[in-house]
Amino acid sequence: MGKTIIEKIIQLHSDEEVSTGKIVWMKLDFRTARDFGGPNVVKNIEKHYPDAELPDKKNVFFTFDTVAPAKTIPYANNQQICRDFAHKNGLKVYDVDAGIGTHILMEKGFARPGRTLVGTDSHFNILGAVNAFGQGMGDQDIAFGFRTGKTWFEVPETIKVNLKGTFSYPATGKDIVLFILKKIGSKGALGKCIEYYGECLQYLTFTDYITLCSMMTEMGGIVAFPEQNAQVTQWLKERTGEDQKFIVADEDAQYSEKIEIDVSGLQPQIACPPKPDNVKDVSELKGLKVGSVFVGSCTNGRIEDMRYLADILKDNHVAEGVMLRVVPATRETYGQMLHEGLIDILFNAGAIVSNPGCGGCASGQIGMTGKGEVQISTSNRNFKGKQGDGDTYLASPVTAALAALKGEL
Repeated sequence: MGKTIIEKIIQLHSDEEVSTGKIVWMKLDFRTARDFGGPNVVKNIEKHYPDAELPDKKNVFFTFDTVAPAKTIPYANNQQICRDFAHKNGLKVYDVDAGIGTHILMEKGFARPGRTLVGTDSHFNILGAVNAFGQGMGDQDIAFGFRTGKTWFEVPETIKVNLKGTFSYPATGKDIVLFILKKIGSKGALGKCIEYYGECLQYLTFTDYITLCSMMTEMGGIVAFPEQNAQVTQWLKERTGEDQKFIVADEDAQYSEKIEIDVSGLQPQIACPPKPDNVKDVSELKGLKVGSVFVGSCTNGRIEDMRYLADILKDNHVAEGVMLRVVPATRETYGQMLHEGLIDILFNAGAIVSNPGCGGCASGQIGMTGKGEVQISTSNRNFKGKQGDGDTYLASPVTAALAALKGEL
């Protein structure tokens, strides 16, 4: 019987025969912890594995991205706990100036096809964009992974999704994933993986792949694997210095379900509060007054997202009374914005541009809303309290930029 992509990746990292539903021991290529959860990882290691030598240290990292820089004394202390532990054990820290940990793993070429990576981030499955198995785990599981270089895992089922048709601007990668959420629902992929196929994928950028994979969490899923395309292949070659071959499913692989979704002529989408799958066409909410706009997060904080924003705001200004807050995903993206003059464009348009990180998505930087405030956000979640007490609508950078410019949808 043939294997799916996830079965093949786990098989490469296990000494046991891998099949759906089986619990196996899986070797980990990279183990990480962020500033949220990282201190508890350290405490668990020191409690349960005192004075133990960590294996394969060069592949163990800390990444500080949720509250970067620390905004409270407790958070500053927690980050320092991680720094001290890393220094003591010879581990690398990507500190508060670096950006979002999962993006760093891709930029540095650590995440690549067929590899397994874990961290204390619920959106670690974003690494499916580069055909890697990324998985967010709890503090104790990550502590065990730090100590042993492996974890146990139940091999999940896979849904095969065929995206029929093509679409064009102003629809973007964010719109396609919101549309999929509308069709599948927040529990439609619960505990499962998705393999994406379809002609439209061949026209998507690496940034679109990141967006598509990052919202797998909002479908209740484990990880998504879009089929290989030329843009992602070229990006990976530039990052790793060599050609990368994607892990592909066998022709006779077994799927729990096969779904076809027609994206022909896709229109801009928006997720209304309080759930990411409460999705409508933007045109259905035309005229909705907007008080703030947030562009960033692991879902839409790359340079292409910032270019969308700057192209619309160039020689324009955000509407009176609207606060536009922008957070690039990484230091690299921030540097590209500087070199391309995008920060100058956004500054002149009245935007606030912050340092790299998760931004308001993690309650740690700019992007929080007050009660009664309506926000358009490019992040991945909009349940009550996630980005403040206001009402958050999830949309693409294009929709967000136009809302900032007009003060309404």
